[in-house]
Amino acid sequence: MSSLYTRSKEYTRSRKAQSDSPPSSPSPIAKTLRVKRLHSARSSSCFRLEAATNPTTSDSSYSDRASSRSSAYTRRENRLAALSSRAEEESNRDYKKLYESALSENQKLKSKLQEAQLELADIKSKLEKAAQQKQEKTSDRSSMLEMEKRVCVSAFF
Repeated sequence: MSSLYTRSKEYTRSRKAQSDSPPSSPSPIAKTLRVKRLHSARSSSCFRLEAATNPTTSDSSYSDRASSRSSAYTRRENRLAALSSRAEEESNRDYKKLYESALSENQKLKSKLQEAQLELADIKSKLEKAAQQKQEKTSDRSSMLEMEKRVCVSAFF
């Protein structure tokens, strides 16, 4: 198998020189990347120069950088924790508000139900009284009719 995949100098990649490439304006992203690279290269070379001239300063600047990096991490963690706790509190408040509104609506509905039940009881009692009065009237009428029949029958005989 190694004979199939032999490497030779014929297949090496050739890279175009900058003068061979057509002139074009770089994209904004490429520009920002180039600026960032230049900035980081300058800062690292300054750091190297500073380290060479003053070794104690480089140690302290390294520790300063490490502490600032760790403090940046802790600040970020604190911000994220604060955001998550705020979101939790807001969601809890939302649930509390929903729960309280549901409770108040439930109380209103209970009071309406009690009023409706009292009204129903009043209507039932009125209906029963009316039914009793009707029965009394019909019984009075039937007794009156019977008396009239007796009077009429006794009058003929």
